[in-house]
Amino acid sequence: MSEHRVLANTDDLVTGEAVALDLPPASVGLRLVSGLIDVFTELVLLGLVVLVAYVAASSSDEAVLAAVSVVGTVAVLVGWPTTWETVARGRTVGKLAVGLRTVRDDAGPISFRHALVRALVGFVEIWVLYGVPALISSLVTSKGKRVGDLAAGTYVVRERFAFPGVRPPYMPQRLAGWASTADIAPLPDGLALGVRQFLGRADSLNPVSRETLGLQLTDQVLRHVAPPPPPGEHPETVLAAVLAERRRRDEARLARDEQLRTRLRGRAGQPRR
Repeated sequence: MSEHRVLANTDDLVTGEAVALDLPPASVGLRLVSGLIDVFTELVLLGLVVLVAYVAASSSDEAVLAAVSVVGTVAVLVGWPTTWETVARGRTVGKLAVGLRTVRDDAGPISFRHALVRALVGFVEIWVLYGVPALISSLVTSKGKRVGDLAAGTYVVRERFAFPGVRPPYMPQRLAGWASTADIAPLPDGLALGVRQFLGRADSLNPVSRETLGLQLTDQVLRHVAPPPPPGEHPETVLAAVLAERRRRDEARLARDEQLRTRLRGRAGQPRR
């Protein structure tokens, strides 16, 4: 079974299985626009590299000029996209422009290896074969994968996507007492979103993925909770209790803040004696 990982931080709202649940694969049209932007960017860079190489090596023989040109071409057409996708977490200039991201087949973040394989295969299917294999593969595969994605075990998702509404979590009655007295710190936004999406879509997951993700999310959530829940509780029950209690406390805090603002406005409107 492929590794499942759930990461939550300010950059990755949700990764792992939760991305696959809520971020759909990119359409062929969006990928085409993204690819054209990347091709244009790389052509501009390639022209600059060749120009600089020609000027720098003009006093040398033709062999040196040819070697510098080859190195520059490889750096732009392979090194540039590899570096971008590694550093920018699956994004390139074109993907940033249209709101796309490359992820693994299990929807986790890609690594340098994935980015390098995509770039190497992309050099052949896009630059050597004029993008024909990439277009055909994108049209016939279920997730719009090009050949580089098939080789690397990746696909491209849309990031700019309206998340469907998720119902507030319920409070399991047997954990209500524990949750009301526990010290529950505010959860990171990405982790809280991941838990809400997981609970809202758990029934649609296969049992193995559901159990794995439930345990991983519970492990992350309990780092912000003390004391731990009673032993033997199901991970999904614990997650629901924590979210429900955090929601109750947040609503109570907002109500207190509103009451305080109302009192302050009332005092400010009273005439001085």
